Amino acid sequence: MRRKSFGDMECPVARSLERVGEWWSILIMRDAIYGMTRFDEFQNNLNIAPNILTRRLTALVEAGLLERRRYCERPPRNEYVLTPRGRDFRPVLLALQAFGNKHFAPEGISVMLVDKSTGLSADPILVDRVTGQPITDATHTNAPGPAAGPRVQRRLSNPRKTPAASQDGSR
Repeated sequence: MRRKSFGDMECPVARSLERVGEWWSILIMRDAIYGMTRFDEFQNNLNIAPNILTRRLTALVEAGLLERRRYCERPPRNEYVLTPRGRDFRPVLLALQAFGNKHFAPEGISVMLVDKSTGLSADPILVDRVTGQPITDATHTNAPGPAAGPRVQRRLSNPRKTPAASQDGSR
């Protein structure tokens, strides 16, 4: 059974999931961001079947997140290197890591983000690049963009209160 494609939806979340929403893809991207580039490195670290890894790597190359580069002619061997688009996925991984550490690590944190210069633990937050201010439910909302179609415009024209926000608007 073929799964539904999200590639043509207007939603940027759906379009992103079309490229990286499969769990093997996210784990491959994690490993690529950690510096792995070779098929055998991904396979050994993830304990993934070769046919599945081949399909996922091909999809990530087609999505422009990884670039396939030949490093050996005989036998032919490729490495998979992050593209600028692939490097832009790092904040998504850091957010997933922080979320997992907060909500799904009953035994404690196994991987943590640290400041390279101080070694201190870091707690990532989403910040507006223009103002430098944290993005919260109290300060920011989604609005239709210039390319929004009627359905998106309708959905975002009457924003609902976010049930996740506390009474004072903080998280």
